[in-house]
Amino acid sequence: MTRVAGRFVRAEPRRTAGQFVEGLLSEAERKTCWSLAERAGHADPQAMQRLLRTAVWDADSVRDDVRSWLIEQLGHPDAVLVTDETGFLKKGVCSVGVQRQYTGTAGRIENSQVAVFLAYVTPAGRAMIDRKLYLPETTWCDQPDRLAAAGVPDDVEFATKPALARQMIAAAIEAGVPFGWVTGDEVYGADPALRDNLEHRGIGYVLAVGCDRRVAVNDGRTLIRVDDLAERIPRREWQLHSCGPGAKGPREYLWAWITIATRPDEHRWLLIRRNRTTGELAFYLCWSPRPVPLHTLVTVAGSRWSIEELFQTGKGQVGLDHYQVRSWTGWHRFITLAMLALAVLTILATQQPDTDPEIIALTVAEIRRLLNAFILAASLPPEHTLHWSIWRRTSQARARRSHYQRRQAK
Repeated sequence: MTRVAGRFVRAEPRRTAGQFVEGLLSEAERKTCWSLAERAGHADPQAMQRLLRTAVWDADSVRDDVRSWLIEQLGHPDAVLVTDETGFLKKGVCSVGVQRQYTGTAGRIENSQVAVFLAYVTPAGRAMIDRKLYLPETTWCDQPDRLAAAGVPDDVEFATKPALARQMIAAAIEAGVPFGWVTGDEVYGADPALRDNLEHRGIGYVLAVGCDRRVAVNDGRTLIRVDDLAERIPRREWQLHSCGPGAKGPREYLWAWITIATRPDEHRWLLIRRNRTTGELAFYLCWSPRPVPLHTLVTVAGSRWSIEELFQTGKGQVGLDHYQVRSWTGWHRFITLAMLALAVLTILATQQPDTDPEIIALTVAEIRRLLNAFILAASLPPEHTLHWSIWRRTSQARARRSHYQRRQAK
């Protein structure tokens, strides 16, 4: 917390922010302002709510501090930036950016918010370093009153998910983040502006594309769908490579790559992954400013799973999706503090000494468990627990009465 203390002008929000992050790291079942305030010994949730709503501090500056801290610990010139979106299921229509939309969190169309994140992946570890909330064009960006009610700044305009990714990559470059590659799923691979921007900056990429993507082969003379091209590859041309360790061992697939450059000095390929059991195919457009071996492209492609694991870890360990805020400011503040809490666990994981080969290294979940057992365990008097039980039930009764009155008024 000393790394971000200077971002809080007053002592009260600075102290509350520390208690908030401790609460996110705690074993509290739900990481809401109510539960975090109870754990911190507060009489009510007002201080926690002020921290997210009206206290004077800049979430983007804290985000910058978190990113700098992570780069100090994990920085590597061949690191991979991974971009992907995740959904936050919500009820009602007031939460900023919410609408019925597809989210991979539920695997279907649900009432949800969607945000694009940027992960930093190196041999030393992986972490989230940036976030952008996606605002749908029709239901939000074209409705000024709705934007104003949610506290969205006037200079925020509609941006596609790939455009949000471009903004975060540009911010990482401006901040001096060392990396050599970018990867993402089909949403980002289908965006020509993202690919052109990366090539212009001299940054290699391995971006997934759909099976109906057409590429030029034979020195640009033949245009063919990538799935048709895959069927023409001889069996001997497929190579077995692992794209990284998985829960059940190395993630091994069959891989093939085909040059799709139109100039002799270009390093551009189509990378194809085949599942050894099901035969399922995945396709990637690849570009590099220099020649690289197949295994390098495979490793970059495999890095994409890291961000999905980070989403799972963030939601499961530090309550990344537990927030109950509706405004633009509240969302960015909660998510940033959750990223800080996750960075604590990530950096502790990188600093552990060599362990007995008979046991696995400390996981993030185990580190949080030990952190709570040795440092964060909070012992509160019974009177405090009883006070909060009464407070919660009183607030819930008040909310129920208001709900009934609104229904009767209709």
